[in-house]
Amino acid sequence: MTFSRCATLALTLLGLSTSGYSQATSVADDGLNMRFVNGVAAVVEDKVITVDDIRKEIAPLLPQLQRDARNEEDFNKRLESVQDSIIQELIDRVLIINEFRKDEKRQIPPGFIDSRIADIQSGEFENDRSKFLAYLRSRGTTLRQYRTEVEDDIIYTYMRQQQRKSQSIVSPVRMETYYEENKERFQQEDSVHLRLIQLNRASDESEAQLLTRAMEVINRFQRGEDFSDLAKEYSEDSRRSKGGDWGWQKRSDLKKEFSSPLFNLDKGDITDPVLMPEGCFLLYAEDRKYAGIQPIDEVRDTIERILIQRMSSVSEERWLERLRRNGYVKHY
Repeated sequence: MTFSRCATLALTLLGLSTSGYSQATSVADDGLNMRFVNGVAAVVEDKVITVDDIRKEIAPLLPQLQRDARNEEDFNKRLESVQDSIIQELIDRVLIINEFRKDEKRQIPPGFIDSRIADIQSGEFENDRSKFLAYLRSRGTTLRQYRTEVEDDIIYTYMRQQQRKSQSIVSPVRMETYYEENKERFQQEDSVHLRLIQLNRASDESEAQLLTRAMEVINRFQRGEDFSDLAKEYSEDSRRSKGGDWGWQKRSDLKKEFSSPLFNLDKGDITDPVLMPEGCFLLYAEDRKYAGIQPIDEVRDTIERILIQRMSSVSEERWLERLRRNGYVKHY
């Protein structure tokens, strides 16, 4: 079967458009049958990973592959790379679950499995047990087999989480070293934590009357009243209930009519009334951040997340390599 015919069939089966050049393979002929003529991709311990197992994982990814591929050759390369990644993930999943089961003291309480199945039945089958059981029959799966699948999912998630938790402490020295070596990553634009009061122009209201209303608010603010309280009382925009809070805004986020007066403010200052066709605006700089490299104290949490993620990735890969070395894996 040609690439075009295969791709058209795949798109039809997936409910996708067949316009433009075709860049997907069919569920029936996606190259897996030719790669694994016996229908088996790998054997891990006592678990067989089949072509059908791979297809189930790859089917949701085909539309994105179709969009990303530049041509037929590029698509085929991407497809084979994704297939290889999925095969490795399926192998690692078996090894991880087996690692848990090696320790007979480690058990998933039956109540956890019951609770998870109840959540699935409620969320995916409208809490209708007959629909849930019909689904199992359509798969040719018994309830006992399904419980094992759910238990395996719980074990797999637990083991991955435990591995990540083992890398959760980063020393201050390491954070400071990372900051000094990567300062360019912490450049920031001018930004203001903006609060805003919007006074809509009434149909019969003159500009002078609108400005009078605005000055009443400014005078109350200058007498010491809290801007957020004034916004809740006066503002007519969507953030009124939040005290006019629009969060951190960069100069480039705002139209010039707002950014010019706002970015001339110091922290805690308010603009003069800003007149626009739709009404009058009062802008308040609750806080300021100036362009330049952020101080380390402002980015410690970010650096810590980066380093923990990096450490976890390295640790996890070493862990998986050990499991692969010590486990029985046969590729086909």
